Amino acid sequence: MQEEVTDKITTVVTEDIWGTIKRVLDFGFHFGEGEHQIHITVGLLLLVAVAFSITTYLLKWVRNLFTRKMDETDKLKFFSFFKFVKYVVYIIVFFAILSFAGVNVTPVLAASAALLVGIGLALREIFQDILGGILIMIDKSLLVGDIVEVDGKVGRVIDIKLRTTRAITRDDKVVVIPNHKFITDTIYNYTQNHKTTRESVGVGVAYGSDTQQIKDLLLQSVSEDSRILKRPKPFVAFEDFGDSALQFRVYFYISDSFIDPVIKSDIRFKIDALFRAHDISIPFPQRDVHIRSGEIAK
Repeated sequence: MQEEVTDKITTVVTEDIWGTIKRVLDFGFHFGEGEHQIHITVGLLLLVAVAFSITTYLLKWVRNLFTRKMDETDKLKFFSFFKFVKYVVYIIVFFAILSFAGVNVTPVLAASAALLVGIGLALREIFQDILGGILIMIDKSLLVGDIVEVDGKVGRVIDIKLRTTRAITRDDKVVVIPNHKFITDTIYNYTQNHKTTRESVGVGVAYGSDTQQIKDLLLQSVSEDSRILKRPKPFVAFEDFGDSALQFRVYFYISDSFIDPVIKSDIRFKIDALFRAHDISIPFPQRDVHIRSGEIAK
């Protein structure tokens, strides 16, 4: 009997406590009537506070996940964009809480959707550029100092921002590259794997020339240049029997692809001088034209 009384007292006290908590959570202001009535209560405010706290923690965790391998410069760039993402997420969470609390947010979402679609279409390329910048920072597919070829122009990357990448070309001009090109177009990165690249210079010699002598002279033309690496060794390829010349190509390795046109030019000068000194001719295409004379039929 005493246990039953104790249980009833406990039940009454528990219900009274929960009832008090419910009354406290339901305390607030009520606006409107019927289906359009809006309730701003203590419970709703607590829900907003808890939801925003959890969202903040999750966003911070995601931010740290993406930036754990970035250097300080890339982190600052990513943080500036992540602030925008954070505000968008907060707005989504806020509307989700209002909908959960019984507030009809459909008209607001419908109006916002039309506005956002218009803004998205107008700023589509900007968003693509920003997304490209983020991917570049995360996967390190492009670094400051890399030598890239974009739209036929070769440049050395000097700065990577969220929306654009700046590179300086071989003629000392700055080209601004939208970052979406690095994720939509085929880009040649000369120094992605390492700084050493293989280059070559081709030349044709007359039929009847001593091919072994040609090989030795071509190797000599690159062996005396300090800008050309000794390892891996340069080598010569006898490429083809051309229409009017024997085709050779000397291959060599350099550590700075940015200046390879200058190096190739110097090698061509050297080859020309060596061939002249050894009486080796560089032929050019020739055509024989035969003119026949005769009466024109009437």
